Amino acid sequence: MNTHHSKAAKDHLSRTIRVVFLAAVVFAALAHGAVEPWSVFVFESIIVIILLLWSVKVVADRRLNLSVPRTLFPVASLIAVALVQSVALTDSTGRWMSLSKNVESTRAAVIVLIFLFISFLIATNFFNTRQRLSALSQFLVIYGLAMALFALVQHFTWNGSFYWLRHTEMTSPFGPFANHNHFAGYMEMLIPLAVALILTRAVRPELRMLYGFAAAMMGVAAVLSLSRGGIISIAASMMFLAVMSYGVLRRADSAADKGRLPQFVSQAAIVLVIVGVITAGIFWIGADPVINRVAHGQIPAGQTSKESFLSSRGWVWRDTFTMIRANPLLGVGFGAYETAFSIYTKSDGSLRVPQSHNDYLQIISDCGVVGGLIALWFVVLVFRSVARGARSRDRLVSALALGSGAGLFAMLVHSLFDFNLQVPSNALLFLTLSAVATGGGAFAGDREASTALEPSRNVAGSEKAVALSA
Repeated sequence: MNTHHSKAAKDHLSRTIRVVFLAAVVFAALAHGAVEPWSVFVFESIIVIILLLWSVKVVADRRLNLSVPRTLFPVASLIAVALVQSVALTDSTGRWMSLSKNVESTRAAVIVLIFLFISFLIATNFFNTRQRLSALSQFLVIYGLAMALFALVQHFTWNGSFYWLRHTEMTSPFGPFANHNHFAGYMEMLIPLAVALILTRAVRPELRMLYGFAAAMMGVAAVLSLSRGGIISIAASMMFLAVMSYGVLRRADSAADKGRLPQFVSQAAIVLVIVGVITAGIFWIGADPVINRVAHGQIPAGQTSKESFLSSRGWVWRDTFTMIRANPLLGVGFGAYETAFSIYTKSDGSLRVPQSHNDYLQIISDCGVVGGLIALWFVVLVFRSVARGARSRDRLVSALALGSGAGLFAMLVHSLFDFNLQVPSNALLFLTLSAVATGGGAFAGDREASTALEPSRNVAGSEKAVALSA
């Protein structure tokens, strides 16, 4: 009896950790992306609470079962580079010397990165079974739908204040985000997950309509945010899904009766219906702002000048290349971009430029070629897991790999134009989807639908167990 109660208590503790983690994901987005000091503090406090709960679980289990996927190593390596950059020494004249152009900014940025790393570790260890990954995917789809509906309601009743209460001077807010590009980036990572679950028939028939509606509403909200990068990225993610799912659906067709309509055709029709609903919704609400934004670069209400590539990003990228050429190996310091930009820019310095509006240029300028290679290492490991998971004969596993992979691919495309991955909430969701992709890859060779992730099947990494003394 005591053993039964003890197991129930441990399961309840694990469930509590998962719920608190999802609360952190939701809070980070609702707190305007967790870009302000107060919201960063609350986010980090939630992660500390999870670590305390995890410590209690370790004591109760008398054992630490720690899964360490290979995708954690690039993130840890980036942290190591940033820590080296943050070391400051004094010379004989008393002047501070460091690899970073702004040591305090680097230290602040690396603390956030450490908490994101811990979040990734939590996700990979507590969403590590088929059932838990399924629950996580369902939560993300419903959460995305709720976020999209809220953003649409706030958009059409906008009074200059977030949640109709907190006034903002931002010129292009959407949903809870101060920047419409960041809202679109958030949606584009979630849309493919719903579509993939429909494509592979990994959810019950009665849920497919709900998931289709969720994908459509998220698409409508993302397009109405007037983010051109978001629109391009959503289209790219749908192309990714089409290409990656072709083999999966063809295999299902070969196993089906010859007289039936090929699954690829029927599922492609579903995607076309979702795209049609998004298009119809936009035209019903009013397509002129979207058309003007895409075709002519007309910017959202509140801004006064027409946007062009040179005026918005071109000159920033030009000066960023100058910065990279001057600091090619280890960069100017993680999080020190704004300080360094003022040193290398050819402009008059009247504009504050905290980001390069290109995550690839940003990581290379911040951490040099070393940082760029680390980022490439991470991407390669994640998409190896995506490819492995997509080949699984388990429909859910295949859907998780396809959906998370397409969402990550959308963000990588959007990163060519914006700085979503420098927003903690979006980086957190990106890493959460990476954990889903890692889990999907770990199931690739598993033919038993109810089998949990085992150390021997964890293709993304190794698992270490530490036994605690009684």
